[in-house]
Amino acid sequence: MSEIFLDLKHIKKKYGSFTALSDINLQIKKGELVCLLGPSGCGKTTLLRIIAGLEKPTDGEVYINGNNVTSYPPSRRNFGIVFQSYALFPNMTVYENIAFGLKNKHLPKSEIDKKVKEILEQVNLSSQIKKYPMQLSGGQQQRIALARALVMSPDFLLLDEPLSALDAKVREKVRKEIRSLQQKLGITTIMVTHDQEEALTMADTIVVMNNACVMQQGSPTDVYDNPTSSFVADFIGSINFFKGNLSKNANITTDKQLEEKLLKKSGNLLKACRPEDIEIVEERSLNSFNVQIHNIEFHGYGYRLWLSLTEDEMSLNNEYLSFDISTEEFFKRSLSAGDIISIRFKRGKLHYFEEE
Repeated sequence: MSEIFLDLKHIKKKYGSFTALSDINLQIKKGELVCLLGPSGCGKTTLLRIIAGLEKPTDGEVYINGNNVTSYPPSRRNFGIVFQSYALFPNMTVYENIAFGLKNKHLPKSEIDKKVKEILEQVNLSSQIKKYPMQLSGGQQQRIALARALVMSPDFLLLDEPLSALDAKVREKVRKEIRSLQQKLGITTIMVTHDQEEALTMADTIVVMNNACVMQQGSPTDVYDNPTSSFVADFIGSINFFKGNLSKNANITTDKQLEEKLLKKSGNLLKACRPEDIEIVEERSLNSFNVQIHNIEFHGYGYRLWLSLTEDEMSLNNEYLSFDISTEEFFKRSLSAGDIISIRFKRGKLHYFEEE
């Protein structure tokens, strides 16, 4: 079992009558990359600042490597931090930016040179050592900010929306580099993001937050495949919500016990299915129902069809049902807007939630 590096116990944070964090309990293992994921204002950045010691919790305790550091200032927590704004010194070269913290430690120049060159090799920017930040691309600047944080040999790394200022193509490249470097160094990393794709592709563990609370914690596959609430299901990936059965003739409920339990608890039940968990079948197949193709979108990897129910079917709580299909199958079936097709949900792929 991996060693617990960070342990947050009953963390609460209030600003007057406003609750920014409500009873957060979280354990992070040594060497893993954890993403705090959620919409703006959910409390994820406040939690990161409490871990760093930049904010004090109203209540609760922070443990690092088994030590209670709740009252410790940032200088005693030995972490590196990277912000979305890079925060590089514009009047200093790449070398001077990275060496800044080392010089403040009064290390010998030979040791500073060695450390700076080693970390620049790690981030593949040795050739940029004499340049100024304004001469670098956004992706390069972010990697220099990362190098500056890592050169101090921190016990853990904090990343506050590190990729949000980059365009999509550069963001994808830099996130691969950050993840690769984090795994190579084995450094415990906590990253704040509102981007579900970043969290799914980079994290060992995702912590989904909303309204000052942790909604769910788990591996990317677990959080995506087994969301514990309609909020998590809707925030991560695309999903269709509906009430009751979509067909008068087909029983699509696959977990009667769970359905009855939730109905008894709240009186309202939502069912949900992701677009990729639908399949086209022959008309009148078991559990199938008819839909009409309303709109077609090309997504590169395939097509997303927006489906409306025919008059024989019950209506959805949202207007259309989304369905993902491969390019090969799309052309094989010669589908077009206006076509009526029979579909069903793949076995075991329905989710059940209390209506929030």
